[in-house]
Amino acid sequence: QVQLVESGGGLVQPGGSLRLSCAASMKIFSVKAMGWYRQAPGKQRELVASITSGDSTNYADSVKGRFTISRDSAKNTPFLQMNSLKSEDTAVYYCNVRIRGTYYEYDVWGQGTQVTVSS
Repeated sequence: QVQLVESGGGLVQPGGSLRLSCAASMKIFSVKAMGWYRQAPGKQRELVASITSGDSTNYADSVKGRFTISRDSAKNTPFLQMNSLKSEDTAVYYCNVRIRGTYYEYDVWGQGTQVTVSS
């Protein structure tokens, strides 16, 4: 079973930038899409951005124009460039990969990385 590990989180001031990466324990095949989700305290996990194997992207309205998702096509893992960060971006960010299995699709999740935006 492939495992995902996020990195790049941390403490940043409002207006600052961070770049999140997602490392896989092995090469991932048959990827349908990958993305980043986040969960703030007391809130549900929400989609931040996603990218398909065909490079179609989708963003939450709250991050459009500030965040950019991209992928490592060789490793099939996503990156998330976050600019103009706001306090409301504070959350645990999770990497997600959706895989086309033989009979069904399934998701693989990372353990999360904390992003804190504060002065």
